[in-house]
Amino acid sequence: MTRMPILLLIACAAPALSGCVAGMAASAASMAIRSAQGTPQSNTHLKPTAETVCTAHASQFGSVHVIDVQQYSPSKIIVWGTVDNGKAKQSFECGFTTKMSGFKLRPIPSS
Repeated sequence: MTRMPILLLIACAAPALSGCVAGMAASAASMAIRSAQGTPQSNTHLKPTAETVCTAHASQFGSVHVIDVQQYSPSKIIVWGTVDNGKAKQSFECGFTTKMSGFKLRPIPSS
C-alpha cells in the first residue's frame, strides 16, 4: 500500500528535476566553452595604430577630430571623434581589435 504514494511522488517530481538537470548541463557547457576560448590578449600597444586606422576611415566623411581613444576591454579599443564636411558635423565610434572591427557614424543635431 505504501508503494503507490511513493510512485506517485516520483512521477510528480520527475519533470521538475529534469528541468534542474537540463539547466545544470547547460551551465556546465557554457563554462566549458568560455574556458576553451582562453583569456583575450591585451592590445593596448595598438592604441596609436587604432587611432591612425580609424582616422583614415573617418576622413572619407570630412575633416576628423579625435576626441578619445579608450581600452574598452582587454582586446578592444574604441576611438571616438567627429567629422565635419562643411555642411554638417557627425560623431563617429570606431572599434578596433587587431584591425578595424566596426564603425558607426551619427549625425549631431544643430542647435
